[in-house]
Amino acid sequence: MAIILFLYLLALVCWIGAMVFFGFFTAPVIFRVLPIAEAGKVVARLFPRYYALGYVAGGIGLVLALYFTAARSGRAWWVGAAVALTLSLGSTIYAGSVLRPRIDAIRAVSEQSNPDPSRRAEFDRLHRLSVTLNGCVLVLNLAALFSSAAALSSRG
Repeated sequence: MAIILFLYLLALVCWIGAMVFFGFFTAPVIFRVLPIAEAGKVVARLFPRYYALGYVAGGIGLVLALYFTAARSGRAWWVGAAVALTLSLGSTIYAGSVLRPRIDAIRAVSEQSNPDPSRRAEFDRLHRLSVTLNGCVLVLNLAALFSSAAALSSRG
C-alpha cells in the first residue's frame, strides 16, 4: 500500500511542481529574455511535454484516487480528490489537445503573413482561456492534494 500511495503523491507533486515551475519561472524568463515571437516559438516547443506530463500524472493520480476511494478510510476526502483530479485532467486534455493546436495554427499562419486583427483577437481569446484553465488546474490539483492529506490524517 505504501508504494501505491507514494506513486499517487509523486504524480501529484510532479504535476503541481511542473505547473508552478513553468508558469511562475520558465515562461516569464523566456518572455523577458527573448523577443516575443521567438519566446512564443520556444514555449510552443515545450508545451507537448508539459501537457504529456499532465496527462500521465493526472491519469495516474485519478486512477489511484479512485482506488483509495474504494480501499481506504476517509472516503469522502478521497472522493473530493478524485473529483478535483477528474476536472483537472479533463481541463488539461482540453487545453492540450484542443486549444493548443488551435493556438499553434493561428501562430503559424500569422508568422507567414501580415497579422490579421481578427486572428490576433482569436489568439488572445484562446490564450486567455488556456491560461485560465491552467490556473484552475493548479488550484484543483492543490485541492486534491489537500483532500488527500485530510484523508490520510483522518485515519487517526
